Amino acid sequence: MTLRGRLTAAFLAVVLGPVLLGALFVASTLGSVDRSRSTERLAVAAATVRTSLDALCQQLRAAADAVALAGGDPAGAAGQVVSRGLATAVVVSDVAGHVTYRTPDAPPTPWQECAGATTTGPVRALAVRVDRRDRAGAALGTVAAAHPVDPALVARLAAATGVAVTLLDDGTGPARVTHTTEASGVRDAVLAAAGRLDDEQVSETADGRYVRRIGPSPEQPLPLVLSVPSDRPPGLDTVLVGAVMLAALLAVLAAWRLARVTTRPLVELAAAVDRVAHGDLTARVPVRTRDELGRLAGAFNRMTRETGAYVAALTSSRDQLRGHLAVLGDTLASTHDLQRILRVILNSAIAATGARAGAVLLVEPGAMLVAQCSEGLDGRCPDGDDPATLRVPLGSGVLGAVAATGVPQRGRVEPDDVPPGEPRCRTYIAVPFAAPGPAASALPGTAGTADGPADPGVPGPAGVPAARTTTDDAPTLELPGGATGGPVGRSGSGADAVAAIGVLALYDRLGADEFDDDDLVTLRTFAGHAAVAVQNVRVHEEAQRLSLTDPLTGLWNYRYLRESIRREVERASRFGRMLSVLALDLDRFKDVNDTYGHAAGDTVLAEFARRVRGEIREVDLAFRQGGEEFVLLLPETDARGAAIVAERLGAAIRDTSIPVEVHAGSPVPVRVTVSIGIAVYPDHAGTGQEVLEAADDALYAAKAAGRDTYRLSARRTAGVRELPVPAGAVSPADGLPRAGRATAPGRPESPGDEESPAGDEQLGSALTGPDASRGGPGPARSGAGSARPPAGGGASSGPHPPRQSRGR
Repeated sequence: MTLRGRLTAAFLAVVLGPVLLGALFVASTLGSVDRSRSTERLAVAAATVRTSLDALCQQLRAAADAVALAGGDPAGAAGQVVSRGLATAVVVSDVAGHVTYRTPDAPPTPWQECAGATTTGPVRALAVRVDRRDRAGAALGTVAAAHPVDPALVARLAAATGVAVTLLDDGTGPARVTHTTEASGVRDAVLAAAGRLDDEQVSETADGRYVRRIGPSPEQPLPLVLSVPSDRPPGLDTVLVGAVMLAALLAVLAAWRLARVTTRPLVELAAAVDRVAHGDLTARVPVRTRDELGRLAGAFNRMTRETGAYVAALTSSRDQLRGHLAVLGDTLASTHDLQRILRVILNSAIAATGARAGAVLLVEPGAMLVAQCSEGLDGRCPDGDDPATLRVPLGSGVLGAVAATGVPQRGRVEPDDVPPGEPRCRTYIAVPFAAPGPAASALPGTAGTADGPADPGVPGPAGVPAARTTTDDAPTLELPGGATGGPVGRSGSGADAVAAIGVLALYDRLGADEFDDDDLVTLRTFAGHAAVAVQNVRVHEEAQRLSLTDPLTGLWNYRYLRESIRREVERASRFGRMLSVLALDLDRFKDVNDTYGHAAGDTVLAEFARRVRGEIREVDLAFRQGGEEFVLLLPETDARGAAIVAERLGAAIRDTSIPVEVHAGSPVPVRVTVSIGIAVYPDHAGTGQEVLEAADDALYAAKAAGRDTYRLSARRTAGVRELPVPAGAVSPADGLPRAGRATAPGRPESPGDEESPAGDEQLGSALTGPDASRGGPGPARSGAGSARPPAGGGASSGPHPPRQSRGR
């Protein structure tokens, strides 16, 4: 709606509002007054009817009493009563109820007694019945005096009350007329309204009559309907409607004239603004008056002159800004804090383009674009209005299409056409960025070990996705808007599709309708810096990972072992948990090297590491300490759980030979075994180094016992003694082993429970039973186990391993 239309509507609302409210008030007030007066008239008429009928009943009672006291000549007394007009008919009955005398021309029955029960059907007469007795008080019968209920009686009641009176057949059924003084034209409407009423209620008919229904009741035995016409002046509604229409017409004419005079300078100002918006900074507005609109026109003319000078200065400063941003990008690329780098890049891009909001998204596993940082998206995101939840499937919507095709896009979005899962906006621009240089051929996260590529099913150290390749027969990407393989809206030119690792997106440019080609060039510069920063951070993380892993087996190395055991001991001490350490050594591994060569030995070590990973949880950590020596850290695992793991590791190595190639010949099966030493913190040691030494001592004990076995450390920490744990031991309620003394089920701890010399042998026998082979009952590793985890789901291979335990 134009400003002129809004001003006209506002004036009409101001003028016509009070007029309409006044008309409604007058109409409602007159209606209320009319209803109140009519209700009062009907109340007075109802009281008059009750009084008249009560007087008639008293007269009939007097007539009946006179006949009853006449003694032996009731017929003569009845004739006198009738002749004097006290009653129309008299009926005398004996004790048995037989009529002994009836006056001529008595009205037909049924008669409605004044104080009796209501009769069924039309009332023909009102009657009063009294008992007749002799001088001794003995009952002689009854005397009934009656008066007919006819049109004359109804007419007298209407004359006495001043309202129309209608006598109904029956007070309980539908409204059926016996006698009435209503005009024939309104009778049906009055009866219809009376049929919906109960006693003493008032209703209004469609033609303006008020109706009240009274009786039958002990005070008023007749079912009557009273009605009065409305006192409202005829044609009042027509007069009110005409007055309102006339006022509306005059108001429209006045509003149109006033709006036209007021908005003329504004129309000229709007035309000049449109010219300026299209780049014509020479547009000027004529100053016709010295009021507020005149001052506005003068200010606009000054603003256009100054804007022309500002545009020239901004054109030159924008080129300088791009140079400064390039230097800024080189500086940011030298740091390794990815979140901080991306946020600086995003804020610089928003400031350079004048956008209201923006986000940087990176491709993560599962073909998802996930927001790493955002600005100004509060209240715009589809998922709970939280920018951290911005996740877009690759190939879906605008952002997914940009990442999938590598083609930048910009344009306008209608409010109803916002792609699902993306922020709400009016305009947008999105630019992809890929790893620079040769790294663009494969995404980070696919680097392998020194001997070959990493397993594609195992995530990289920082959780980056494995490389994804596309084929010529891959399905064509279908983009929003019906386009295939192309951008939405207007795309940037000269961009070849590349495998993007992320997207830089900006929304709602301030001071302009859409982002232009200059914004696209600027945003590409920032996207290039973001790509360099991401690549540098990932290379740094990969280098860090390689410095902490063994290149042959892919397990953690000795450097990370020292850091990890310190961290795990601190965690176990803080939460009161147990930590089991397993020291593993391949038996007679030197014979394998001497017999088959060092290449075969490397194959055995790599296969041994793979089987170890297949037998432990994701939360467990596996290390190559050096040569054929390995170490396992099992968090939240007691001695029984560690023994179960040792049994499984021994079986996994012992039961299946390892094929190795010797001098380019056919593979030769090599059978190897492993000796394992077990130590538990805090039962066997109080520090990380001590528990490692305890496990190493237990390993030497296993070697001395004949190899291909495991032994539990014989060390004890001060104040702690280890009790044998039977196979049916009960774990704590949370399913995790506790540090401290173990107690058999149903058996309290007692100072008299001294450790037996054969404690280790008892524990070993308890762990080699049927429960040890299949894991036994119980949660976590408190002496129980779950099914063996699948191959490839073994030890974590990143600097920050996940802490979610699957239990054993």
